[in-house]
Amino acid sequence: MKRLSLGSGGRMLATVVILLLLATAVLVNVTGCSSQSSAQVQKQGVIELKLAHFFPGSHPAEKELVQPWAQAVEEATNGQVKVISYPQETLLKADGIYDGVVNGIADIGLSCFSYTRGRFPALEAFELPGVTYNNSQVASKVAWEGIKQLNPQEVQDTKLMMVLTTGSGDLFTKVPVQTLADLNGLELRATGLSAKTLKVLGASPVAMPQSDAYESLSKGVVKGNLSPIEVLQGWKQAEVTQYITKTPFLYNTLFFMTMNLDKWHSLSPEIQRAIEQVNEEYFAKVAMGLWDKQNEAALRYAVDEHGMELLTLPKEEADCWISLVEPIQEEYVANMEEKGIPGRQILDTVKDLAVKYNQLYK
Repeated sequence: MKRLSLGSGGRMLATVVILLLLATAVLVNVTGCSSQSSAQVQKQGVIELKLAHFFPGSHPAEKELVQPWAQAVEEATNGQVKVISYPQETLLKADGIYDGVVNGIADIGLSCFSYTRGRFPALEAFELPGVTYNNSQVASKVAWEGIKQLNPQEVQDTKLMMVLTTGSGDLFTKVPVQTLADLNGLELRATGLSAKTLKVLGASPVAMPQSDAYESLSKGVVKGNLSPIEVLQGWKQAEVTQYITKTPFLYNTLFFMTMNLDKWHSLSPEIQRAIEQVNEEYFAKVAMGLWDKQNEAALRYAVDEHGMELLTLPKEEADCWISLVEPIQEEYVANMEEKGIPGRQILDTVKDLAVKYNQLYK
């Protein structure tokens, strides 16, 4: 039998075909490996940040601030950063959140500075009585700008993302209060600095958590409460009180959102800039007025649905109350100066900014 001969042209053609087949196989293999590698890099490249706070999952702090902010961070970083929220103390207790962030138990934390009274001496100035805040927009703007100006040492161990406040608190009582005489000896639920403030004004503060206030009010154990108006709806206290006395100079609570410093420094400059832009946007768009929205809704609920009566102090009476609580401010300044902290400068900064922003946010 004769052998079949391809000749030189045929052999060349066969060689080309074989080389093409080999090249195709190699290309498919390389492309597959490359796609797999890219997917792995993308998956491994996602930075997950744990955010701890104490608010319930249904609270506006979670639904209107934390979740939308987290989504905005993820979008701004092209999916490189994903924030996972742990509400209602599921990761850290409220009074342990700041230190938990410092120690890396949580990457980010949201809580109150006042839960660890004495830990943040300079920042206590933003909660002092006698400083009038028209609303939470004013109080939040004053605090955030003031902290940036003062740059206190006590918050240098984390990356402070933003602060926000409840704004002023008011008196909710079972009897009308419009004078110091009305306040004298009146049992009112209050804690910490608020209790000290009410005592100076002649009231009888009774310490208890907000969760116990409804029952105590309903049973007459206390005759009122000093808190942001939102508790009238959120904690149903409009059902057990009859009067609201506006006191925009007695109360303010300062919250923080802050990040572990090592975790912050581990992020690329591009990611840091993206997060800071989101922080600025959400402070101005959401955080500043978060409590105003709650307070306004609660006020309508209390007055329209429960018939609560809204009272205001005559100017002379309000001025008298402010003058009586001013020694608390002076005590603060003296205590700060003893610690080598410029208390007078801090207090003056707070007061000047309050005047400025009360004119802008009315």
